[in-house]
Amino acid sequence: MSKKLLVLTLLTALIAAFSLAPAPSLAQEPIKLTYSCFFPPTHIQSKLAAAWGKEVEKRTKGKVKIEYYPGQTLTKAKQVYDGTVQGMSDIGFCLFGYNRGRFPLMEVVDLPLGYPNGKVATLVANEVYKKFKPKELDDVQVMYLHAHGPGLLHTKDKPVKKMEDLKGLKIRSHGTTAKVVEALGGTPVAMPMPELYQALQRGVVDGGMYPVETNKGWRMAEVVKYCTENYSNAYTTTFYVVMNKAKWNSLPKDAQAAIIQINEEWIPKHGAAWDESDKVGREFMLKKGRTFIKLSPEEAARWKKATDPVLDFYVKETSPKGVPAKEAVEFTKKKLAELSK
Repeated sequence: MSKKLLVLTLLTALIAAFSLAPAPSLAQEPIKLTYSCFFPPTHIQSKLAAAWGKEVEKRTKGKVKIEYYPGQTLTKAKQVYDGTVQGMSDIGFCLFGYNRGRFPLMEVVDLPLGYPNGKVATLVANEVYKKFKPKELDDVQVMYLHAHGPGLLHTKDKPVKKMEDLKGLKIRSHGTTAKVVEALGGTPVAMPMPELYQALQRGVVDGGMYPVETNKGWRMAEVVKYCTENYSNAYTTTFYVVMNKAKWNSLPKDAQAAIIQINEEWIPKHGAAWDESDKVGREFMLKKGRTFIKLSPEEAARWKKATDPVLDFYVKETSPKGVPAKEAVEFTKKKLAELSK
């Protein structure tokens, strides 16, 4: 074979080899997940949610990116959960109480058990979920739960120093807190938090049940004058962060592992943030010249006794749904006592 023919043969072989080789793959596009949160972007809980998204992007090395939509810009508060299930958002952050009856077992955490702070309430909420794994949450992948500090009574114009002062007052509430207001002699008015400010301004309601942080976080101290410190029967509200189940199952295993680890780290962050923001809310109220009313020990005992039947009502209402309601109440009370120490 001549030298010229040999070169031609080798060249032909090389061209054939290159034509059969797979084309170099392009860099994989990041997986984008939309995250809907009802809190306004300035709220500490919203900032924590945004930070969670940044941490997910960091630890997945850019494989997963979170597009964050705070302030009900993607789905309204009452639609967040269903919006996540249906794929309107991939992740949702809101509270169970806005869909009363939909989450019967998790409602146990919101009972007026006398929560001392957000740290304890947050731990209790996650302990209840881990213990019972309620079927009501089977249609999503739960990231984590958290809960605010003591839910207290706030009023616009009338100071409430005893239960009788509540008579005739319309008090914004949601979920289980409606039963609390009713038991204390007030008139509950169901309303999501984003609507409360204007409702107070316009006189639609006379007050609201909420944690002290709300006075700053949602600027309620601008429209209320009094906070009654009813710690003896203080409730909490359980918040969820959930992901669309199909979307979760589609994530690479290493990304799932990273997110699970971040979730565990974010639970105490939320609890601590609730407590810190309660301090800020109290300071904001005092700067506005608002008044905190401390109940006497005797009156505090009256408030607790008046709302204890709310626990019995929960068991009676929820047990027929196949929920181990009595066991859930006892477990929640036990965990609250343990963690409060």
